[in-house]
Amino acid sequence: MTNKAVFLDRDGVINVDHGYVYRKEDFEFVDGIFEACRYFQNNGYLLIVVTNQSGIARGMYTEDDFQELTEWMVQRFREEGVEIAGVYHCPHHPDFGSEETKNCDCRKPKPGMIRQAIDDFDLDPGRCILIGDKTSDALAGLAAGVGHSYLVSDKAAPEPGALAKTTRCTDLQGVIDLLVSNNN
Repeated sequence: MTNKAVFLDRDGVINVDHGYVYRKEDFEFVDGIFEACRYFQNNGYLLIVVTNQSGIARGMYTEDDFQELTEWMVQRFREEGVEIAGVYHCPHHPDFGSEETKNCDCRKPKPGMIRQAIDDFDLDPGRCILIGDKTSDALAGLAAGVGHSYLVSDKAAPEPGALAKTTRCTDLQGVIDLLVSNNN
C-alpha cells in the first residue's frame, strides 16, 4: 500500500481549460498528461483528481453530466495504462446555492477535497504533491499539508512569499524534470 499521491487539478492540468467543460467533445487532454501520470504511477504515487466544478452550482450542467464525463476521462486514462485512484469535486460556488453550500469546505482554496482523499487513502500529506494551474490550487494544498505544489501555467508568478512550498513550471514535463533532478 502506498501512502503518497499526486493531486491533479482537472481544468488546466488534465485538460485544456476551455471554461465549464462538461462534454467529452469539448474535452482536450493537455499534451504530456498521460506520460506525466505514468511517471508518477511508476514512482509509487496514487493519482487523485481534485476539481472545482462551479458550473454545477451555476446550473450550466448537472451532476450527472459531470459524472458521465468523469467516467469517460478515467476510462481514457485506463486505456493509456494509467489508473486514477479517485476523483473529488466541489459542485459549489459562493454566489450560487444555499447558504450552507456557499460556504463549503471543499471549494479550493479550502482543503476539504484534499483532506477527504488523505483520509480515504490513508496518505501522508507531506509525501504528496499537488499539480494545479491556479493559486487557489496551491493554497488548498498548503492548507492540507501537502508536501509540495507545482503550478503549471505561463501566467505571472504569485506575489513573493505568498505560496510556501510552491514551484511554477510552464508544463508537466517541467515538473517531472525538477523532480528527477532533485532526486539525483
